[in-house]
Amino acid sequence: MATVFKHKNQEFREDANKIEPYRLFSAFPRLSQQVDAKHLIFDVRQLRPGQFSFPYHFHRNSEELMMVISGEMTLRSPNGFEILQKGDIVFCELGEAGAHQFFNHSEEPCVYLDIRTQIGIDMAEYPDSGKINILPAREIYKKDAQVDYFQGEENIAEKWKALKNKSKNDGH
Repeated sequence: MATVFKHKNQEFREDANKIEPYRLFSAFPRLSQQVDAKHLIFDVRQLRPGQFSFPYHFHRNSEELMMVISGEMTLRSPNGFEILQKGDIVFCELGEAGAHQFFNHSEEPCVYLDIRTQIGIDMAEYPDSGKINILPAREIYKKDAQVDYFQGEENIAEKWKALKNKSKNDGH
């Protein structure tokens, strides 16, 4: 069934857990949640003057597409800074080349459509702060804590022996 979201009926609410200057507002209730979308996350967002959308980031398993509906804002990407205006569309590819962040440099709110694919697990990386975010769980870690795959696995034979002995003592 086709679902129509009328712009005149959209109420914007501030996204939870935001800090200055990251006050982003989204249409409420969230659009993709209203229709139980399976592979797309989409929202209409409002970025008020002097605010940033979210920390500078890129996705490893999600593509994003944003279209300015009204107003204007500045895009930060690996290519530098560019002013986006009504009707402009931005595609953010996978990986570092798709890194992005918005700032409303104007005196008026900027409203934009934000669409992202959601197919399985994604990881967002934040180059400015060295964090990674496992999505959709929203588990955030510092990237500099990266370890070798076999770290802590060196004495596996002894671990198995201890587990077998424990199992015998427990009567299994």
